[in-house]
Amino acid sequence: MRKTMATLAFVALALAGTVGVAPGQTLINGAGATFPYPIYSKWFDEYARIDGNVRFNYQSIGSGGGIRQVIERTVDFGATDGPMTDDQLRKAPAELLHIPTVMGAVVATYNLPGSPKLRFAPDVLADVFLGKITKWNDERIATLNPGASLPAQPIVVVHRSDGSGTTFIWADYLSKVSPEWEQKVGRGTSVKWPVGLGGKGNEGVSGQVKSTPGALGYVEIAYAIGNKLPVAAIRNAAGKFVAPSIESTTAAAAGLKTMPADFRVSLTNAPGDAAYPVASFTWLLVYKDQPDAVKGKAIVSFLWWASHEGQKYTSDLLYAPLPGPVVKQIEARIREISYQGKPLLAAR
Repeated sequence: MRKTMATLAFVALALAGTVGVAPGQTLINGAGATFPYPIYSKWFDEYARIDGNVRFNYQSIGSGGGIRQVIERTVDFGATDGPMTDDQLRKAPAELLHIPTVMGAVVATYNLPGSPKLRFAPDVLADVFLGKITKWNDERIATLNPGASLPAQPIVVVHRSDGSGTTFIWADYLSKVSPEWEQKVGRGTSVKWPVGLGGKGNEGVSGQVKSTPGALGYVEIAYAIGNKLPVAAIRNAAGKFVAPSIESTTAAAAGLKTMPADFRVSLTNAPGDAAYPVASFTWLLVYKDQPDAVKGKAIVSFLWWASHEGQKYTSDLLYAPLPGPVVKQIEARIREISYQGKPLLAAR
């Protein structure tokens, strides 16, 4: 844990200022998801040690912003935790590829006296976010947590205010487990929230939860741990209460029979006794035919490194590494990235 906290402290400082670019260096600009920001920050720092000619400038603005900017081509790559829709892909000026980078868990985190270890059932979580369960000592929450001291205070729901892949993952999960949620709210990087306060980014939501007594929100697990907030176990599709972890996130991917060719897949509410139910891949968005040969070569070299050597940094930041068979599929996709029709990746 000490190692994890030290790494998270590094993340808080990484990219805090403007990225300095020396003469002759190539600057790669990206924007998007806050969910993978801790691991991306670590990767960009480590990769600069390997290739001193490349610098990455990544703006953690949410998946919605990343999708918008990569479509508008104001960045060299985008990042999202919610796969682009067919309509969004059609709006892009050329073919965009989804490249999975890591897997992570979205957690229910809260602010209660003594930080009790809580358990939630899917229907209870859905009804809290629908505004139907409003007190912490509600009978349905108390029944799931017989040993916990639950105060008679309002639940303050905290959600994302920006376009967010973390929201997509959470809403996708609630849509699968609650017909009422699916009908009234649905899934998307932005949804019409029935109740609650908004926070910008995973940083904003975790900050709101930490500063608001009685709050309950959803964030990528590293943000909860980094803010010393408790996380709940959630009953999965097999009826087991499972806490978020690297192992339970990996178990969610184990239930994936086949990976679609375009990598757009949902892992929420996965089968299996050990599977954590709110897990997901996260993706980098890159154009198949790159507009700049130098930047294109830098991007494909980084993607290859991230999907291989870069995976050793995942566990310190509480992400799960890519499954081996998925890495093989990613290798084939990276080899397709080209400049003026010619593959950019050197033979490997």
